[in-house]
Amino acid sequence: MAAPAAQVNPVQDKPAQAGSKAAPGSNPIIRDKFTADPAPLVVGDTLYLYVGHDQAQRDEMFNMREWLVYSTKDMKTWTDHGPIMNVKDFKWAKADAWASQTIEKNGKFYFYAAVEHDGTHPGKAIAVAVSDKPTGPFRDARGSALVTNAMTPKGTHSWEDIDPTVFTDDDGTTWLAWGNRQCYIAKLKPNMTEIDGPIREITPPHFEEGPWLHKRGKMYYLTYASLDRTTQRDEHVSYSTAPSIEGPWTHRGLLTGSGKYSFTIHPGIVQFKDNWYLFLHNATLAIGDMNGAIGRRAVTVEHLQYNPDGTMKTVVQTEAGVTAPPPR
Repeated sequence: MAAPAAQVNPVQDKPAQAGSKAAPGSNPIIRDKFTADPAPLVVGDTLYLYVGHDQAQRDEMFNMREWLVYSTKDMKTWTDHGPIMNVKDFKWAKADAWASQTIEKNGKFYFYAAVEHDGTHPGKAIAVAVSDKPTGPFRDARGSALVTNAMTPKGTHSWEDIDPTVFTDDDGTTWLAWGNRQCYIAKLKPNMTEIDGPIREITPPHFEEGPWLHKRGKMYYLTYASLDRTTQRDEHVSYSTAPSIEGPWTHRGLLTGSGKYSFTIHPGIVQFKDNWYLFLHNATLAIGDMNGAIGRRAVTVEHLQYNPDGTMKTVVQTEAGVTAPPPR
């Protein structure tokens, strides 16, 4: 997406340093690499976190070639399982290992990700890969894109087909939502590799990108990176709720503000061991002489709580993260 010039941390703000002795689990939670677009998945007693790997140098905007996965059992210590896929593993794609999400279904793990398609279908596209394990190895499940730019002709630019989120409802039906400026949703066939039926637009107010679907009780949530271009310089996180995955969606406003030093932000929500968490990213990390920037981000996590009516309580982003008790 179009974005402002790279932003770096002012020296006086003392960015988080790689290798610094921060409390385990404090933000940012990964400090040896620049990571972005967090997507959590719970399997048994383990939380797996899928992230993009920011490798931008100096004034580069984005340079992302691979996806990484980490795991934790206690939300404090994280195990690095290394790269699970490279964009080159999709032979029809040429660049940009952008946001992804993995879901488990029928004993397999399906990985959905945004990439840049080659010249046969110009523009951004959504890929799907499959593995027998949450840590891979993953392989291209189709040999072609699941969603191409030509399938969403309403869009005003070529990068609208990004940031997939995938959600399986109580009846076993799996849904895919995605988008930039426009938000789309479609049902997936049971094989998880084909769209089943029409693609519908469900764009909520100030939608920019990064949708995330989840359900709690009887309420469905669509959380996303939002940008009010008349009043905001950077993306915030907003959300809508609905009584059904097919709507109608009610706009609920902001969930949290922008990520520090970062134009982008990307929510990922999950329940793990009876607690709810909101994953995000900012650009507060410095590694060596490389400060955080628009293409050098760092994943964070905060406690997420709900009001009695099911709406989510506003989240304040902190350095302590989940090392501090949940706010009252």
